[in-house]
Amino acid sequence: MLSIVIPTLNEEKYLPRLLNCLKKQKFKDYEVIVADADSKDKTREIAKDFGHKVVKGGLPSVGRNIGEQESRGNLILFLDADILLPDDFLKNILKEFKERNLSVAALCSSPISKSRILKFLFNVFYNYPLLIFGKKWPHGMQAVLIEKSLHKKIGGWDETIILLEDCEYFKRASKVGRFGTIKTTKIFSSLRRFRDEGLIPNILKYGFANLYLEIKGPLRKNFLKYKFNYLKDGKP
Repeated sequence: MLSIVIPTLNEEKYLPRLLNCLKKQKFKDYEVIVADADSKDKTREIAKDFGHKVVKGGLPSVGRNIGEQESRGNLILFLDADILLPDDFLKNILKEFKERNLSVAALCSSPISKSRILKFLFNVFYNYPLLIFGKKWPHGMQAVLIEKSLHKKIGGWDETIILLEDCEYFKRASKVGRFGTIKTTKIFSSLRRFRDEGLIPNILKYGFANLYLEIKGPLRKNFLKYKFNYLKDGKP
């Protein structure tokens, strides 16, 4: 069985879209665990209406760890609540994961937008570096597929990290297991943070955060003012 863990906080406008994507998948041997950080909207009710398990969460890393502890599968897929998935996503990632004998995998990403410029920027600043330098520089965002045994072996997610906890997670996991980037499919990412904070400021912020992670280590102080899901406009 595949266990899908989704940390949430006030995601009533985004979560249904992701859950509908999962509902349309041909692969059905999965469970969904929503780790909710005390949402004030209808997030928890929506998850229950879809028939999924809801547990108490916290910041993303906290929610992911709690969700994994409640899971029954031998594979864990961690997903952000504001992404979309193509048809046959689960079937494709599991097939490639098994064929390549991976134990942890990242996903390429495309913006939920028709803009060629934005798609180009996603490729240049994220997808191409991930595909080309992934073995020497394991990283990723918004989606992680990992064997439960490996997750436990590395001690799960570091709950003290404020930003780029996913990149740090990949770094630790790749030292113990076999890391790879899935090539047969991708996720589609919301642009809400880019729209709210600005495209260039976001590129600079995450670029600096990556350099900080590589040079000094994980960011455990919130000097970049990261907030967990503070946008509620319902747009892509």
